[in-house]
Amino acid sequence: MASATIKIFLVHGDPKRLRTAELTNWTIQAVAGPRSEFEGVVGREESGRSGVYFLTGNDPESGKPALYVGEAENIRERVKAHLEKDFWNQIVHFTSKDDNLTKAHIRYLEGKLIEQARQANRALVINGQSSGAKLPESDREDMEVFLEKIHQLLPVLGVDLLVTIAGKAATDTEKEMLSCEIKGLKAKGRLTPNGFLVLKDSQAVLKERASSQKYPWPVNMRQRLKDEGILSIADDHLVFTRDEEFSSPSAAAAVVHGGHANGLTVWKNKDGKTLKEIESI
Repeated sequence: MASATIKIFLVHGDPKRLRTAELTNWTIQAVAGPRSEFEGVVGREESGRSGVYFLTGNDPESGKPALYVGEAENIRERVKAHLEKDFWNQIVHFTSKDDNLTKAHIRYLEGKLIEQARQANRALVINGQSSGAKLPESDREDMEVFLEKIHQLLPVLGVDLLVTIAGKAATDTEKEMLSCEIKGLKAKGRLTPNGFLVLKDSQAVLKERASSQKYPWPVNMRQRLKDEGILSIADDHLVFTRDEEFSSPSAAAAVVHGGHANGLTVWKNKDGKTLKEIESI
């Protein structure tokens, strides 16, 4: 992804309230705000254009992050219908300054974004079916660039639900790979921009520590991972069935250890240096 300069305007001076964003020397414009300022969001000039939009919140039944992706030739009129949905508390929409997004363009963007949201697997995607549209090759390439710009702006505006779980980067080296061992079991992982990634086939203890009853977060996290099939029983231990990203090295280590663990000291590189030692160099 190319480097970029982003200009963000806080309409009321508050980063949680109504804000706009754009990329220098590019036509894309974004407007974001909480549901409590819905009228302010749709009252913007940009909201009268064609584009794509995101509604984010939490699924009331599971408590998991939830996301709806939509497209409209007039965003203002379309999103008013979503006030009947109560899961969402944030809205972000993207339009073009030159107002050159056609119906086919925005349907193509919507289809790709829904697909990418499902692949990222960070949220429950509320959409029933993906839409999408076929475009001439030149238009398709233009929309792929537009998609890239959306991905650059979304996390800055507080929505990281389309950020894919970081796989192994091309620049990874053995030194950057870390491991965590306990009772003959071994987990592998590495730092990521979002926290810490534990790799598929990593192992974890089968039973939680007694002390985890006092601090039950690891127990609850491990149960969620079991329920979702990410942690599976294999003989006398658990195994990760896919790569899984955690908010910190300690959070990842706690799941592996079955209880509280200091990620800075239990994750080590191939030379035996702890993460704490590595970061202090």
